[in-house]
Amino acid sequence: MQTAKPKSRWPVLIWMIVAQLLAAGSLVIWAFAAGISVMAFDQGSSPEAWRVVIAVWSYPILPLVLSIAAWIAFALRRNVIASILIALAFLPPVLLVIVVWVATATWSWCNRSDGFGAGDCKSRLHQPSRPAPTVYQPA
Repeated sequence: MQTAKPKSRWPVLIWMIVAQLLAAGSLVIWAFAAGISVMAFDQGSSPEAWRVVIAVWSYPILPLVLSIAAWIAFALRRNVIASILIALAFLPPVLLVIVVWVATATWSWCNRSDGFGAGDCKSRLHQPSRPAPTVYQPA
């Protein structure tokens, strides 16, 4: 009786290394964001400013924990779980870039200087909910 040949783990290992490099690359972007996050205190210290700074500065914990968990899963031969965990390590910055790009493209489309397309956005977004009050002027 022959035993089945075990599946190769090379594709998973290559994916893990590539994803680990992408996660490390996200920390380069994070370094810039961490540097400018302290501008939240430009108007003084407030709970909202502290929330922003703490959220931005605590980001490296996510890829670190997910990467460690992925390599442990890989060592335990849980290849699918390892692949998913390592992908989650770099996914938040990718989603953030997509959201910023869509928001920028939408804003640019709605605020075009040639007027093409601007009518659609401004007519729906900037309509007052009620008519402006008339100002009383004595005669």
